[in-house]
Amino acid sequence: MKIGVNTFVWTSPFTTKDFGLAAKIRSMGFDIIEIAVEDASLIDVPLLKRTAEDEGLSITICGAFGTTRDISSDDPAIRRNGVDYIAECIRLTEAVGSSLFAGPVYSAVGKTRMVSPEQKARERAWCVENLRQLGKVASDAGVTVCIEPLNRFETDMINLVDQAIALIEEVGHPAYKMLVDTFHANIEEKSIPDAIRRAGSLLGHLHACENDRGTPGTGHVDWIGVRDALREIGYAGPVVIESFTPGIVEIAKAAAIWRPLAPSQDELAREGGRFLRQLLG
Repeated sequence: MKIGVNTFVWTSPFTTKDFGLAAKIRSMGFDIIEIAVEDASLIDVPLLKRTAEDEGLSITICGAFGTTRDISSDDPAIRRNGVDYIAECIRLTEAVGSSLFAGPVYSAVGKTRMVSPEQKARERAWCVENLRQLGKVASDAGVTVCIEPLNRFETDMINLVDQAIALIEEVGHPAYKMLVDTFHANIEEKSIPDAIRRAGSLLGHLHACENDRGTPGTGHVDWIGVRDALREIGYAGPVVIESFTPGIVEIAKAAAIWRPLAPSQDELAREGGRFLRQLLG
């Protein structure tokens, strides 16, 4: 398994001026830089590819799904915008030489409501229709799209591994797998290791996050159980730390980061990476 860290740990939005993070990330011993793409127009894509190659880093890409990028919205213009954004991220993923794009592609983060079964069914149908359309874009680009369940405070649509499996099966396209984030799973799953086992061959990406979004290994996530479950299913994909900086107001508010989660963002990444390397061997 290759171990990586998400650019959200230090900055938002990620732009060309942040490419210096690649050298820092490599110096900490990581194999992967995960780029959070909030606005692709701010990123010099060919230079990003060269920068990562020069540092010996692989790249994974994750998306940011605000209210205007909701493929299950009842507003057709918003659905179209969401489809266009995901397609743009897929093309960017291909352009940087990566094959993995991940995130809660099914809806907008923060969309949490009590709605009628009929409304839920309509939203589900729009989501499935759009993901089927995007499946061809992904397969043509050689990209796997990993669907991420979020906790109940961030979405009312996909909270559990089992729900993600059901959505992937309904979409019925081989371009889709899932991302399990241990922060979200710690809230929603009865057992994170059992959830990983149920994901099985559909697990394409793992966010290794502590229960408080702090340094992995300093909280109460069952890391030994996570490791053993990954070994049982033969997982060999990316393992990436995702956290957020309280120093940027917009992202701190969106992720509810009201206090520092480590003495510094560098320490969170460095010590978290060291812990994961020891854990996973």
